[in-house]
Amino acid sequence: MFEFDQYLGFLAFLTILTIGFWLMIFLITFVVPYWIGGSLIERLKEIKEEKKAKRASNS
Repeated sequence: MFEFDQYLGFLAFLTILTIGFWLMIFLITFVVPYWIGGSLIERLKEIKEEKKAKRASNS
């Protein structure tokens, strides 16, 4: 069926595949939403500061 080196190669392939799968799940569920949410919050702060600066310069 399998020789020993083929078996080790198959195990290495399954290990890499499994690590890649869980890494993608982690990135999609935690990292990407955190990144998008943080950038939106920063953009809203910038817009608020621009409005404050515009109001202060008009007064």
